[in-house]
Amino acid sequence: MTQTQIPPKPSDEAEAGAAEKELYEGFSRFGLIPLWTEREGLMPMTPEPQAVPHIWHWGDLYPLAARAGDLVPVGRGGERRAIAVSNPGLPGLPYATPTLWAAIQYLGPNEVAPAHRHSQNAFRFVLEGEGVWTVVDGDPVAMRRGDLLLTPGWQFHGHHNPHPRPMAWLDGLDIPFVSATDTGFFEFGEDGVSDRSTPHRSRSERVWGHPGLRPVSATEQDTPNSPLAAYRWEHTDAALAAQLEVAAEGHPGVLEPGHAAVRFTNPTTGSDALTTLRTEMHRIAAGQRTAPVRETGSSVWQVFDGSGVISLNGTRTDVVRGDVIAVPSWCEVSIEAGTDLDLFRFSDAPVFERLNLARREYS
Repeated sequence: MTQTQIPPKPSDEAEAGAAEKELYEGFSRFGLIPLWTEREGLMPMTPEPQAVPHIWHWGDLYPLAARAGDLVPVGRGGERRAIAVSNPGLPGLPYATPTLWAAIQYLGPNEVAPAHRHSQNAFRFVLEGEGVWTVVDGDPVAMRRGDLLLTPGWQFHGHHNPHPRPMAWLDGLDIPFVSATDTGFFEFGEDGVSDRSTPHRSRSERVWGHPGLRPVSATEQDTPNSPLAAYRWEHTDAALAAQLEVAAEGHPGVLEPGHAAVRFTNPTTGSDALTTLRTEMHRIAAGQRTAPVRETGSSVWQVFDGSGVISLNGTRTDVVRGDVIAVPSWCEVSIEAGTDLDLFRFSDAPVFERLNLARREYS
């Protein structure tokens, strides 16, 4: 049996340098990288996101979306007239953050966006207007100002606008996360949409849209994503107003003085409405300021109504209705309301909570 031979240690500095060079050449040749040369990048003391805090102003976004409506048809291939925001820290990528995709989608008068489905979870949040119906697995769902509309992964969906007015809204998806994990699938549906009717309430709302009430026929059918396709502004608005009223009466009910918030949930489980995306609505009373906070994971905000100032890592920027804001991981954020300020927020929090990587720190 041959005993393994251990090479002798180099006898002088020159030999040591040559031996070290040979060692690193060996690492490179066999596709190896030693931890001691990369530790700070791999294991930073605090998160070091490539994405940067950034704001896209509605006054810039909407005119471009409308111009695209004049020049770019909706149909097979591109599928949607959706214009994604691109974080300056992620150049060349259509990502708001490394895990979140946000876009302005524009549908013109009498246009139809054909049906398709994909493994990515998606939602639409309507900033203004109405007149479009999104058809989700054959269920026509009206889209109106302030509504949150869900398209969980692998549900067929298309849109149709039977009116002479265009409409634009915010799209949010987990595209970057699905891409990073190589779990994306896509499938074309029919060229149009399966149902062009325009009911005031969708079937999913008629079954699931009753607070605190669950159909007995579905008691054993918990679903990972919410079966409710639409969360209506009238209910969101009432819940936020009630929180502030109760707090003003001296009872608990808000996050902090003058700051009410609600989370959109799955009525079958009580968890987030979508498995990979958290969706919330916030209301901050005029003159109030939220406490500065840092969180792992990232979020995107859109100003629904009002105006104020958002502070991102100490940089203050005025925001107004429609503005879209990217908040990367561990970015310190606080918001000051000039007028009463309503903001929609979505984040990747469900993913990080399940992975036990969620962390929050108040300043």
